Amino acid sequence: MGLRRVHGDLEERPGNVAEAVWELVRRIPPGRVMTYGQVAAVLGSRISPRAVGWILHRCPDDVPWQRVVNVRGGCSTDRLPDFPKGLQRALLEAEGIVFRETGTLDLDRYRWRPEEDGERV
Repeated sequence: MGLRRVHGDLEERPGNVAEAVWELVRRIPPGRVMTYGQVAAVLGSRISPRAVGWILHRCPDDVPWQRVVNVRGGCSTDRLPDFPKGLQRALLEAEGIVFRETGTLDLDRYRWRPEEDGERV
């Protein structure tokens, strides 16, 4: 059976997808972001953007999860009942990211594209 896109892990290799997400997110430079969908696309769209969020919700301490935002440049973590409101935004602001009055950041300015930086994906 071949690989297929799922909302969680790949049945054939449990753990591999989470490790790939965490490794990619560790490479995002401070002051830059990627979207959940962008992370999924860089990993070959084998998982959904929502699955990227689930994986980051339970990531190791050394993964800068705050650098992954929604497609509008907003912080999706504020909707989680078990997560401190405003934490993601505060961490990003500490890295120099400026938010607009709408609560979103400018993806044209802050989005990190590994392929444009000569990064292997």
